[in-house]
Amino acid sequence: MEEIEKEINRLSLEVENIKQLLKIDQKRARIKELQLRMSEANFWQDQKESSCVVEQLKSLKSDVDAWDNLSNSLEESTELLSLSDASLDDDLSKEVCFLSSEVEKLKLRILFSGKFDHSNVIIEINSGAGGTEACDWAGMLFRMYARWAEEKKFKFKVLDEVRGEEAGVKSIVFLIEGDRAYGMLRSERGVHRLVRISPFDANKRRHTSFASVDAIPEVKENIDIDIKAEDLRIDTYRSSGAGGQHVNVTDSAVRITHIPSGIVAACQNERSQHQNKQTAFKVLKAKLYELKEKANKKEMEQMSTGKRKIEWGSQIRSYVLHPYLMVKDHRTNEEVSNAKAVLDGKIDAFIYAYLKNNASEDN
Repeated sequence: MEEIEKEINRLSLEVENIKQLLKIDQKRARIKELQLRMSEANFWQDQKESSCVVEQLKSLKSDVDAWDNLSNSLEESTELLSLSDASLDDDLSKEVCFLSSEVEKLKLRILFSGKFDHSNVIIEINSGAGGTEACDWAGMLFRMYARWAEEKKFKFKVLDEVRGEEAGVKSIVFLIEGDRAYGMLRSERGVHRLVRISPFDANKRRHTSFASVDAIPEVKENIDIDIKAEDLRIDTYRSSGAGGQHVNVTDSAVRITHIPSGIVAACQNERSQHQNKQTAFKVLKAKLYELKEKANKKEMEQMSTGKRKIEWGSQIRSYVLHPYLMVKDHRTNEEVSNAKAVLDGKIDAFIYAYLKNNASEDN
């Protein structure tokens, strides 16, 4: 009983410390402000602004509710402890183990302190050299992130894709909408390597494939980016993706190239050329803004001259399906033996290991 009491006291102190780090009191005050704003008669007239307010409120309440629930559970455990009933020891021990794991989860919220960590995320996957093998691997990564988003109950939308000739995709761009989507998936930036027995090789030889993943935040507010019309080249082409009969018989897909930087954004899965153009421009704006934000950081050179080569020695993570099963992140040394589960979307262990390892990084 004495050990249980010590652990509960330790957890209580940790939770109070987390309260300061997560700025719970300030968030409570901000929640009240936003709720008052939402009660104004003309609040819903501006759908874009009202949507941003609702998302901000949701994010704030998520942190506050999580802290409140944990604090209340600790209070209940303290009350049970005061009963001095030995028959409750087993129940209290189990509860303390559960609360300890919940405290660790709550501490992870502190890691999302970057300017856009609470934003939606735009993911771009490009296959490396290797033809069908690499395209199939890019398609497998796409499925992995789709399953991850589905499990989190996040919205998922493909913006542009170039399919492989036989299988998979040469490149694909998609939007994941959900709280902290960018904060979590920024950990996925880099080259991903797959080792397996090729299903496309009649001799069943082992192959190594590469694909690159990029993640940029969806920036919704008005951002300070000067984009001149003369710096843009806008091309239209026939969509190859889903979207109904209209999309498939007209040149509704749009590709926008920012000539000075060489950055390209495309969209083909909206229902009209106008919608595709708007979405592509939004993606381009986000890419250019991120480039500007990183201007004073070491990764500027990498971002402005292109991604790292999609080949040996540049991978951030390896997925081995033969001769054994293992996924290893080379930045954190996090390893998971259940590679099939990882490819089915179970990537949180890698995400949180990266966030913990980079807690002091200025995003």
